[in-house]
Amino acid sequence: MSDYKEQFIEFMVESEVLKFGEFTLKSGRKSPFFMNAGAYVTGSQLKRLGEFYARAIHDAFGDDFDVVFGPAYKGIPLSVITAIAYSELFGKQVRYCSNRKEVKDHGDTGILLGSSLKDGDRVVMVEDVTTSGKSIEETFPIIKAQADVQVVGLMVSLNRMEKGKQDDKSALDEVSQTYGIKTGAIVTMEDVVERLYNKECCGRIYIDDERKRAIDEYYATYGVIRN
Repeated sequence: MSDYKEQFIEFMVESEVLKFGEFTLKSGRKSPFFMNAGAYVTGSQLKRLGEFYARAIHDAFGDDFDVVFGPAYKGIPLSVITAIAYSELFGKQVRYCSNRKEVKDHGDTGILLGSSLKDGDRVVMVEDVTTSGKSIEETFPIIKAQADVQVVGLMVSLNRMEKGKQDDKSALDEVSQTYGIKTGAIVTMEDVVERLYNKECCGRIYIDDERKRAIDEYYATYGVIRN
């Protein structure tokens, strides 16, 4: 595991974005862990988060893209901080773009925030986590309707490695198959367990033997094999 991935796991724990316990997800599943990207609230946290996204995108997709697109609402700040970090870390100017939930018919009109999309643009999408692919299902047609663009890929912060709508594929794999794009994550839950299992982080052990058993049982029911 690369250093920045380990640092990102520690950053999620330290920021109380990644928590362990018993949580009921929107799907109704009882999960032994939960991620809430809304807990990144300070300037320093957002700066670091953008840097992690930028590094992961650079590793997964390279430099050949023009726009970072973040689906409303959580994706809006993600696209902004990632574009800033990409400029600072890699010296490449990329534009940010997001969608509105409703079309604005006055002033800065239209469905998009930030940059417009132009024919030939290569777009990288960013999200916090993909559990059902619903936001991509809603925003992908919006992107494609604006101009003749190519969506290079989707980057999320955490791949939960769980079954999506199909029993044999994760939500990220389903997005990749449905839309013909690459997908990636800064880290996977496999990475998280590797870093935290019986190892101290921020002064304590977050995944002990008991919690590891709960995670293993959860994945025995809902998990998918990593590609």
